[in-house]
Amino acid sequence: MKFTVLQPGPRPIVAMVRYPVIEGRKGDRVQTPLRMMIHANTPYRVTVDVKGSQYRAYIEGQEADFWTEDRLKAGGVGFFREADERARVYWVKLESQGDILGRICGWLSGKSSPEAKDQGRKTMDYRNTETTDRAAASDSRSAENGGDRNTPITRALSKAASLHLDGKLDEAAKELVRTLDGGERHPALFFALGQLQYELQDYGPAAQNYTQAALLEPLHPTAHFNAGVCLGRLERWEEAAASFRKAISNDPVRSEAHLALGACLVQSGLHNEAVDAYDRFLARHPDHNEALFGKAVALQKRDRNSEAAELYRRILSRNPHSEDALSNLVSLSLANQDYELVRKYAQQLAEAHPKSQIALEGLAGAAFAAGDHRSAADYSRKLADLSPQVFENWFNLGVACHKAGDLGEAAEAYARATRVRPDSPQAHLNLGVSLQEQGDLKAARTAYERALAIDPKLPGVHWNLGLVHEQSGDLEAAEKLYAQVPQNSPDADDAAFRIGHLRLQRADHAGSIQAFEDCLVKRPNWPEARLNLGIAHWRAGNKEAARTCFQDLTVSGADSREALRGLAALALEHQEYDKAFEIYRQLLDSGERSPELLYNAGLICQKRGEAEDAAVLYREALRTDPQFGEALLNLGHALMSLGNEFEARSCWRKAVIAKPDLAQRYFEPAAQAS
Repeated sequence: MKFTVLQPGPRPIVAMVRYPVIEGRKGDRVQTPLRMMIHANTPYRVTVDVKGSQYRAYIEGQEADFWTEDRLKAGGVGFFREADERARVYWVKLESQGDILGRICGWLSGKSSPEAKDQGRKTMDYRNTETTDRAAASDSRSAENGGDRNTPITRALSKAASLHLDGKLDEAAKELVRTLDGGERHPALFFALGQLQYELQDYGPAAQNYTQAALLEPLHPTAHFNAGVCLGRLERWEEAAASFRKAISNDPVRSEAHLALGACLVQSGLHNEAVDAYDRFLARHPDHNEALFGKAVALQKRDRNSEAAELYRRILSRNPHSEDALSNLVSLSLANQDYELVRKYAQQLAEAHPKSQIALEGLAGAAFAAGDHRSAADYSRKLADLSPQVFENWFNLGVACHKAGDLGEAAEAYARATRVRPDSPQAHLNLGVSLQEQGDLKAARTAYERALAIDPKLPGVHWNLGLVHEQSGDLEAAEKLYAQVPQNSPDADDAAFRIGHLRLQRADHAGSIQAFEDCLVKRPNWPEARLNLGIAHWRAGNKEAARTCFQDLTVSGADSREALRGLAALALEHQEYDKAFEIYRQLLDSGERSPELLYNAGLICQKRGEAEDAAVLYREALRTDPQFGEALLNLGHALMSLGNEFEARSCWRKAVIAKPDLAQRYFEPAAQAS
């Protein structure tokens, strides 16, 4: 690439010219005018970010051009000039997210090192300093400090340099080790050996040798800094920070040491100190993206979210595609539960980086918050496809599908989650729920039992397994499981109620009474528990206790229709027909029109000799349930008493057809209340 003046003058118009070189052949040139002010005779910092096939060029932090090139699988980025042109490059640095400065964003945004390996960066800068990726340039002062060219130190360094140029790094390192083993102790030897070990990615010994060089020459300009680089590679953050502090002490204006120190302090949890370090760096480089990002992360860690968000937006103003800034804005917005901002930044991130997991997670979270479970399932499905080894992706897909009503896919997703993390009790529990709702009780029981084995205290597991046993007809096993529901569980009250209900089904009236009384101790104003307590007393023969329960309900303000039915039934048992009819009339006036209620009201009228009223009520019951045998039978008796023998016989025929065992009662004058 190069920069060429399209229109000279006090405010020149400059364009960036670039072309690819494929298999030694120049490709087509592309010329892009710059949308920024360029001044003559001024050096500028140019950065090229390379991520896979995507290239972005920046001038002083502002994006100048973006392009893709799929044909280049490896290679470099450089400047060119025409034969008649003069150009000057002051300084070149090659970074990757593997070196300590290039990895600053990676450390802070949580990117894994495998992702960072393919993300290289070449930076051209007018400042004259050593390359960070190689920790430092070779020590040019070795001859000066080592004396004569024929000294063992000079010979060892010379031979090591030759071997290094030939790509024989191991042999070069061995040459220096032999010299050190021979008794030589010169800082240049330790420094050079540290450099070779750094390139061999042997960071522990490299850090030791850089430190030894600094001990021998305390004011060495780069040894402390390079030791910090190596210690940062080893994630020994506190030691790395100490080395960078020493580098700053030797050279307070060395800005990169402040930048690296800030990153180490963030990793060490010293966020206030990290902000101070970044501020010192930003005082000299106010628009440096990595420093702005690092400071934003430190602020975010201190819950100074508004300040952090402002810095992220400042980064985006110059680089709208910044993955790290957008990712952290998504995270900040999620933490603040501002789902409109989550959606905004996640969509922006997805447009720039379609495979960004944070973007998909943000979009899924926003969809969940909006109740759009189908969209949440779509985003969760993409996450699971991108990273099938991640448990949360399958689990969240299961939740989204479950809430969207797609029980089949929900069960499949939960099952995948249990394969990724077999010891997750919640995944097994949710799998059981989805299977139970599909009616597969056997598979649901297996899933619940697995969840229970992993975590016997898991909320919901005893309750759901109890329901499966109850639905399967094993009432005793269900009751035992309900009894094990922890008292602090949200299901504890319902479990106590189910125990009373199961005992009532088994005719364990005393046990049922005790269970429902326990329910009322927990919740005195629980209408269903009081109603069932009344039913249990009634079936146990405690008629007055039952009547008291039903009457309490009628004055409690709760829906008392069931209690009124109970009181009416008790009145009928005591042949208190007027009282029973009065209660039925209350129910009818309230809008209740069930066939049973109409039948019983008609039966009372018939017993009171009010055959015409009884016939009206029986007919209304039959309009709702034409096959109601008892209503047909007693309507026949009412009609016969009214002199309508033909229609009465027709009703009796229908009654016997609808319910053959009523033939015996055909000969009786009237039936009993249902």
